[in-house]
Amino acid sequence: MKAGIVGLPNVGKSTLFNCLSNAKAQSANFPFCTIEPNVGVVNVPDTRLQKLEELVNPERVLPATVDIVDIAGLVKGASKGEGLGNQFLGNIRETDAILHVLRCFDNDNVVHVDGSVDPIRDKDTIDMELQLKDLETVEKKLDKVKRAAKTGNKEAQREEGILLKLKEGLEQGKSVRAIEISTEDRMEYVKPLQFITDKPVLYVCNVDEKSATSGNEYVDQVKEAVKDENAEVLVLAVGIEADIAELEDFEERQVFLEDIGLTEPGSAKLIRSAYKLLNQQTYFTAGEKEVRAWTVHVGATAPQAAGVIHTDFEKGFIRAEVIKYDDYVSYGSEAKVRDAGKLGVEGKEYIVQDGDVMHFRFNV
Repeated sequence: MKAGIVGLPNVGKSTLFNCLSNAKAQSANFPFCTIEPNVGVVNVPDTRLQKLEELVNPERVLPATVDIVDIAGLVKGASKGEGLGNQFLGNIRETDAILHVLRCFDNDNVVHVDGSVDPIRDKDTIDMELQLKDLETVEKKLDKVKRAAKTGNKEAQREEGILLKLKEGLEQGKSVRAIEISTEDRMEYVKPLQFITDKPVLYVCNVDEKSATSGNEYVDQVKEAVKDENAEVLVLAVGIEADIAELEDFEERQVFLEDIGLTEPGSAKLIRSAYKLLNQQTYFTAGEKEVRAWTVHVGATAPQAAGVIHTDFEKGFIRAEVIKYDDYVSYGSEAKVRDAGKLGVEGKEYIVQDGDVMHFRFNV
């Protein structure tokens, strides 16, 4: 699963990517600094993993990860191929969620591609280009479906109605994710078309250091603009966070964070938010050799979770032994949880819960 960092040129995308992944994507004060998408595999911060490590004392610990993609900046006319438009839109189509970076700071030394700071205008520019590209997708599909609908094909007629609704919404400046369509129709007719504006989005307000904890008037404008989108808004002082991330000493990093009023890096909150945005959750395996966080989609069954480890585990699934994280911490070991009768034995229908500590029994 991939989350793509998008935005206009020079809003802080590559600096944010560097901060998150420690991969040094080029970061410079001019448009199109990032030409090819950079991909970073980022650890998901999780204090539960640290606690399990303390209790089990394993040989190694492996956290959950999420892929973050830094994508070239977009400009007006991208949907028609302006700038790096076609490449940008192709790259973003391949991601599963959008981290939309908006510049919410004033700095005369950092050039804005449109000459002034206005996060709402910037947001509208990106939204419009993505919506225009989706409108192109709808119109192409509609041409094919209309021909079948005219023959009396009921299925085609139903699909035509949904496509016309999408076309109308996009022409009104709505993103696909905001157009009201039933869950059933969305899964059958909308999802297969991979609309860019159907992807979940998190708005990242890139602020200056003094606004890191409380935000500023630009952030307030963004929150007001997206209040009906069911989207999260995160405030991040990307520049100072990137500087702090460069420090090798943990205690030194903490001192700098406290100086700007933070208890943890804002980037850690962003990674967790991206993980949630991708509809992912974590279960754990815990043994002497390894304590590990595994990623599964929300709603996954026990066999599906087993399949994340190895396909044979899913094929030959017999049962799962499940310990709730809080019980594991409360009793201090798997043996004590068993003795207390708190270890659950679950079958194929069990829905995995975030934080479950699991062992799988299988036969291939």
